[in-house]
Order: sequence, then C-alpha cells, then structure tokens
Amino acid sequence: MGGGTSGGVAARHLAEAGFKVVCLEQGTWVDPGDLPGNKPEYELLGSKNWHPSPNLRGRREDYPVDTTEADLPVWMYNGVGGSSVLYGAIWARALPSDFRVRTLDGVADDWPLTYDELLPYYQAVEREMAVSGVAGNPAYPPGYEPPLPAAPIHRTGRRMAEGMNRLGWHWWPGTNAIPTVNRGHEGKCVRYGICRMGCPEGAKSSTDVTHWRDAVALGAEVITRARVARVTLDERGRANGAVYLRDGVEHFQAASVVLMAAGGIGTPRLLLMSASDRFPDGLANSSGQVGKRLMLHPYGASVGVYDDDLENWLGPAGEHIGSMQFYETDTARGFVRGAKWSLLPIAGPLEAVEKWTDKGSMRGEDFWGEGSAARMKSFVRMLQWHVVPEDLPEETNFVSLHPSLTDSDGLPAAKVHYRVSDNTRKIVDFNLERSLEAHAAAGAGDTWIAGRNFMTGHNTGTARMGDDPATSVVDRFGRTHDVPNLYVIDASVFTTSTGVNPTATICALAKRTASHIASNAREQEISS
Repeated sequence: MGGGTSGGVAARHLAEAGFKVVCLEQGTWVDPGDLPGNKPEYELLGSKNWHPSPNLRGRREDYPVDTTEADLPVWMYNGVGGSSVLYGAIWARALPSDFRVRTLDGVADDWPLTYDELLPYYQAVEREMAVSGVAGNPAYPPGYEPPLPAAPIHRTGRRMAEGMNRLGWHWWPGTNAIPTVNRGHEGKCVRYGICRMGCPEGAKSSTDVTHWRDAVALGAEVITRARVARVTLDERGRANGAVYLRDGVEHFQAASVVLMAAGGIGTPRLLLMSASDRFPDGLANSSGQVGKRLMLHPYGASVGVYDDDLENWLGPAGEHIGSMQFYETDTARGFVRGAKWSLLPIAGPLEAVEKWTDKGSMRGEDFWGEGSAARMKSFVRMLQWHVVPEDLPEETNFVSLHPSLTDSDGLPAAKVHYRVSDNTRKIVDFNLERSLEAHAAAGAGDTWIAGRNFMTGHNTGTARMGDDPATSVVDRFGRTHDVPNLYVIDASVFTTSTGVNPTATICALAKRTASHIASNAREQEISS
C-alpha cells in the first residue's frame, strides 16, 4: 500500500522479476504541468495547493494529522511518487556509524544490518535515481562514486567553500538526485531552482518519473484514489489483502504478499486501524512498538546576506554544497551524535521576507512602502545553511489514532505526539552557532539564526527494525515478526533516524527487501 518513494522502488524491482504487482494509492498521478515551478505565482501556489503539509493542502486524498501535541508540523505528500514529488532531491547515504549507535555511543540501538550490507543497494538505487555528484567524499568510506557527473558548483557554493576552507572545515559539492544529462524518462536539469515544489520539467528524480512508469510498462497496476481502511488476514494469520475505499465504495484487493509503504505516519496509522481479535492492539503489534519511537529531523537554519549578487535562485536547488564537519560524536560538546549541513538557496522573495522576519529586527509590514523593493530583492544575496540533526528514539514520541478526527472517508486521523529532546536541541544549537561562523568566514555582512526545530518531512522509526520480536516490528529484511508475508518498506523501519536526509536509505532498504522477496519466493509464506 502506497505509491510513494519506497513503493516505486519495490514495485519496479518486483515487476522486473515477473511478479504481479498491484498498488493501492490514495492520491493520483501528478501532471508536471500542474506543478508551480514554471509559473510567476509559484511561491503562492507552494504555500497552499502544493504545500508539503497535508493540513494546509487539505485535498481530499490527504488525511488530517493532529499535531497539537507535537513541537513541529509534519510534512508529507499523498500521490504517485509520494513525498519525492516535493522533496529537495538532496541525496545522502547514511554513514557506517549510523548503523552502530549503541556500540559507539551507548544510546539508542544498533541496526540489525551494516553499511556494507546495504552498500550494493545504495549503489543500485543511485543509478536508478540518476544521482549526480563528485566522487571521493572523505566523509564516507572509499569508493563512493555517484553515477552521473555533478552539476557545476554554483556561485553560492564557491563562496561558502572559500569560507569553509578558511576554517579548515569539511565541505563537498552537493550530491543530488537530479540528472545532469538526459536519461530515460528524465531530461537533464534546466535550473528552475524550485526543486522543493516539484519539477515541472520532470528533471528531478521522483519515483513517479524514475520507477512507476517503468513498473506500469512491465505490468504493474496502480489503483489511484484508493484509501486503504485495513489489511486483512486469513484463518492462519497470514495477510491476504486489503479493504479500500474508492469514491466512497468499499472494495477488496486480494494479495498473497503485502508490502506497506505508507510512510512513517501512514504505515503505523494503517497497522493500528487493522486491529483484529488476533491483533487487538494493531496488526503486527505484539511488541507494542507500532507507532512508537517516532523520530523526526527538527531542522535549524541560519542565513547570511552578502554584498554581491550570488544568483542563488538558479538551480539545481537540491544542495549546493554540504558539510559533515560536526557529524560524529564529540562528547566534549555535551551531547551525542551530530548533524549534516546543506547549503540551500532562498526560493524567492516570499521566502526572503520570511527569513528577514525570522531575524526579529524586521516585521512583515517593513516590506511595504519606501525601500521595500530593495529589501525584497535581497534574496539574490542570501544564503542559508540547513542543519539536519540526528534525532534519537524516545518512547514518548509516537503516532496514535485520533479518537474523533477523521479523514473524508470517516477513517481515524493520525495524532502525532512529539517533543524535541534536550540532546536534539543541543545538536541544533551547537551546529547553528558554527554555521554562523561559516557565514562570517565566507564574508557575510549580516547573519542570523532563521529558525530552530522547525518543519520536518523526515518521519521515521514507527515500525522499527530489529532482531528481537519483543522489541521491534520487522526483521532485518522488513518482514513483520508477527505476520510472515507482511512487509514494511518505508522509513517506519529505521532503527535510528541518522543525521542525513533519509531518501537514499529508504530507497536502498526498499530495493533490498524487494530483492529478498524475489530471491526467496519459493520459501515465502503466502496467504491461503
């Protein structure tokens, strides 16, 4: 269930292997012509109809997410391609240390697999996702070589790199899932610079472009506007399909193997909605861990304003350069783990206004009247570092079913309970202060912190992977411990959140699970 990022990767692989694939997707296909990026009012459209929050979009295919008990909003997109339609296309593998947090730092848990085990799947999906970049990033083990050539280092990246060099800090040209050459269904980047609002040229690697079209050509079926109400079981306790609603009418889709790919909020919601006499606390939830240990990436951002026009509106807008200078644990800092930095452009004048008002020295009304035009144009001289902190698992952060709020079909909404931990706050604060030093070293005339612990589209950990059925939901291949033909293939399975954007790891894990299913089809338990 779910036609998003992980679902696309798995569907294409299984269709190539000869499996019959049916996808139930509550959204629809995206028409690139409808995306806002090539329209003058793109920022206005991106703030409503194409906003990453389902609560602000409010489309019929969205379901409400109650965040009244959360420290920040939750972002996701429902439709073929899922959140990859609106992601920034920043591509970052997890690091070897991310899989050994308990061993190295005495917190959280180790993953039941290693970086080396996942490596061939990272490499495979990087080819499929048209990842571009420069080989040899010293933050990773030797041999990391993106398959497509990097985009030229933007003027913004060169300026900041000079500052990082003065400080002696790590930086590397951005690695992005944005093709720099024409390839398959994708054309090369035409430099709109609005990747976070979808690419109207289809030149960003969202899985509706990279995977679902091929999967359908190979025989996969995508049923859109299909809102799954529950996964069903046969008399032996094996998953045998799903009940879904389409235009208010109930349907049943039979299946011998079920893969769940509804995301870190949607998957636990659906498992909890699928409670039964056999699983009264939610499907595959004998451990009590479904929905628990929600991990987000509460971003921090800092802004610098420079003297010269940096043309920061010019794409690609994934990551111009990145830094892992403060990624690994240094206990002298007073916290464990760390953060990845991404140098991002300002999307346009409206975002510039937002950043200026975050400074606190200006109010929204300061952008009207005399001098307003000059302030609005300042965005071409602005750079921002985004800080992505590792967010460690906490039992008190979780997803539950709302007792009264429902979606348009009457199914329970998700309720998010989430508080930013002291350790995460310390990571963000420390890295933001260092990022101001980087702005200063690069020559910014004015710098400020433009946000702490705000927004997240990285929803992980709510059906955690582990070897012990008593403390985890799925095994090392994503198969639920309780139901041997039910798999979870999205970011729900993350044991820890890592400190990097999760898309690369989501795709690699989905590819690994699909490969496991295909390779072990003769031994796979199925419904009767």
